[in-house]
Amino acid sequence: MGVKRKKQISGAMSFIILMGIISLFSDMTHEGARSILGKYLNLVGASAATIGFVSGIGELCGYSLRLLSGFVADKTKKYWTFIIVGYALQVLAIPALALIPENGWFYACCLVVLERIGKAIKKPAKNTLASFASSEIGMGKGFAYQEFLDQLGAFLGPVILFVVAMVKGTSNLLLTYRICFVILGIPALITISLVLLSKFKYPNPEMFEKSKEEPIEDFKFKKSFIFYMIAICLFAFGFVDFTLITLHTAKTQVFPEATLSLLFAGAMVVDAFAALFFGWLFDKIGLKALMLSTFCSAFFACFIFITGSSVMIAIGIILWGIGMGAQESIMKAAVGNIIPRSMRSTGFGIFETGFGIAWFAGSWLMGILYDIDPQWLVVTSVSGQLVAIPFYWMCLRLKTLEQKVN
Repeated sequence: MGVKRKKQISGAMSFIILMGIISLFSDMTHEGARSILGKYLNLVGASAATIGFVSGIGELCGYSLRLLSGFVADKTKKYWTFIIVGYALQVLAIPALALIPENGWFYACCLVVLERIGKAIKKPAKNTLASFASSEIGMGKGFAYQEFLDQLGAFLGPVILFVVAMVKGTSNLLLTYRICFVILGIPALITISLVLLSKFKYPNPEMFEKSKEEPIEDFKFKKSFIFYMIAICLFAFGFVDFTLITLHTAKTQVFPEATLSLLFAGAMVVDAFAALFFGWLFDKIGLKALMLSTFCSAFFACFIFITGSSVMIAIGIILWGIGMGAQESIMKAAVGNIIPRSMRSTGFGIFETGFGIAWFAGSWLMGILYDIDPQWLVVTSVSGQLVAIPFYWMCLRLKTLEQKVN
């Protein structure tokens, strides 16, 4: 391997790590908030159905708007502009939650949605830049390294909030949570500072990916990609948002309220290591890795919403973390391999729009079913994820046939 080649790989790896550190502080902010958000929304007047709806509409905005932001990012090539604006909106919406008055659930819900909109603005552009660098070291590993650092922040955020809850106490839980949101403003400001530093240090990350002669053509859906979209939409539909898990554990009082953020922190640790393992496995066996991870996580709702046992709920949260890790690493890596470089932001936007619509529908329905009977939530969740597996298999078969034709 030549010196120039080694330097190219080293630079790509450094960029991936830097973007991962940005994700660390970003996730410390918004995932820290997410660990208490279900209970907080309930404290300011939101019902379970409302929380499910807001979680769903937030994810809908957070994914569907990526179609537009990804398309515009590809057309303008202003990737860093989308990343900076998106990160600013996403992380600053969190400390603003501290200003919500009693019974101000509507305003809190608006901030939750705004945070997701910020994510929608920056995500396709960020994934695109990450894919340029990841092409040097392997798509699965590149996205997995970022996800590992991302989830390290998602672990630290809830742990910090746990310490705050222990120091401040839970006699006035609403005030304690407001203080938590103020403290999360610190990593929010660090996030914005690091994004600006990254733009200065790596103004053109697209140079990491070796130039390829690609014909310019309209985006086309191959049959294999259609089945892939069906599979990931089924997965998203059946995957319960953690806000409902937080609400359920708080209502059942299986765990002390002060430890709720630690449950999410534990899930993020599982997420991080699952992303590393399945990202490595993806580079070895492709989509079969996603089939395996989906099967592993499919039954998490059974343990969380039926048993009422602290041990069983903990096992369910571990399985939830496995599914989340695969979602954040393998699914992106697959799109990075499928979509041509010139249309990659658009491809990520299309992929994530479908995912977000399914997440919205599933989250809203899960909230309604939880209010009726948690057992119906469990049946819907498990079914959605298991039915996704044969569609992944059909995607693999079709992809093999398409390769033979070409």
